[in-house]
Amino acid sequence: MLDKIVIANRGEIALRILRACREMGIKTVAVHSTADNNLKHVLLADETVCIGPPPSTESYLNMPAIISAAEVTDATGIHPGYGFLSENADFAERVESSGFTFIGPKADSIRLMGDKISAIQAMREAGVPCVPGSDGPLGDDADENMRLARDIGYPIIIKASGGGGGRGMRVVHAEASLTAAITVTKAEARAAFSNDVVYMEKFLETPRHVEFQVLSDTHGNAIHLGERDCSMQRRHQKVIEEAPAPGITEEQRNRIGERCVNACKEIGYRSAGTFEFLYENNEFYFIEMNTRLQVEHPVTEMITGVDIVREQLRIANGEALEFGQDDVRIQGHAIECRINAEDPNNFMPSPGLVTLWHSPGGPGVRVESHIYSGYKVPPYYDSMIGKLIAHGASRGAAFARMRSALSEVVIEGIKTNVPLHQEIFQHAAFQKGGTDIHYLEKRLGLV
Repeated sequence: MLDKIVIANRGEIALRILRACREMGIKTVAVHSTADNNLKHVLLADETVCIGPPPSTESYLNMPAIISAAEVTDATGIHPGYGFLSENADFAERVESSGFTFIGPKADSIRLMGDKISAIQAMREAGVPCVPGSDGPLGDDADENMRLARDIGYPIIIKASGGGGGRGMRVVHAEASLTAAITVTKAEARAAFSNDVVYMEKFLETPRHVEFQVLSDTHGNAIHLGERDCSMQRRHQKVIEEAPAPGITEEQRNRIGERCVNACKEIGYRSAGTFEFLYENNEFYFIEMNTRLQVEHPVTEMITGVDIVREQLRIANGEALEFGQDDVRIQGHAIECRINAEDPNNFMPSPGLVTLWHSPGGPGVRVESHIYSGYKVPPYYDSMIGKLIAHGASRGAAFARMRSALSEVVIEGIKTNVPLHQEIFQHAAFQKGGTDIHYLEKRLGLV
């Protein structure tokens, strides 16, 4: 039974997990680096263990230290949150082989979906729509690669099988550039991911990013919780997310959601997961599955009333889902702004002392943040310091609440991207809905 878990993460997601555990009567162990002694969840946890110095490789990515922390505290499970080791199959395997419960998917599922080629092949077999492509790794036969590209149609994109987060990709617009692009991408993939396998896909020029949240237990049950639109991005990093996605019909939601659910059952998936799609010309194209909790999970929670972290913990505990697909009801609209400690003009990180923090409030407003007045944002980790979520009966109502909430945010001592969010909410195109993944960078003059 999960009666005590190690929270193998930091920041707002660690605090989110701690709160879910408290509601469920589960004791918590906060592991932390020497730079994070004063994190809010560290101050609130039942027990704490320092696992190393500030660099992630010596603390939050230190598998033996995290597992040792579970051993010395008599914990029964480890929750990886997102980022760090959350999608590391070796870590999941080591956790389970050490006698602890990994609060996430099985290692085999992480490996299957972590390799883009095997993930696409599995999704095709499960009936999930995929981007037209090479359907496998590219070989060294230049003529065959050119034939594949002609059949798919330019522009195409070369992708690293082990890539992610926008790395290991190169767009090719003409045949003359193809061979060189494959060679360079393979070299970059070998250096970044220790895996030089690459594949080819049709490059969609103005797609939206639409993803489906799923939950799947160990009793053969799986459901989806609808879709999110995460198209407001900068350098492949999401800035604003909303649910449901503007313009997606109930028929589309049911059709694609059902295929995602069937795919979970076919690969024996457990825990929470997200199927990510590119959406263009009313068609969905699978790109990858995130085998973990997502940063943007709160918008789905707000429109469905489902506590996704609680369900993760219940599933890891061997319990069956308490509800079926017919019980899921989407109510209203929710939107999330990622608040980063960065200069809103040049996006340079802005670590330092938070001299004053005032959280916004009001009906339908939710704040997920680990900062407080007197907290020092360290320079060693991701710049996200919180998320602001607004929910309303309609998209317009959610927007109105978000504008009001953004106007109430007070963060002094460091720079944040709050002014950027305030500007985006004035954009007519965003207000209309349906902007593509390139919209923000074009608007900011970054492309």
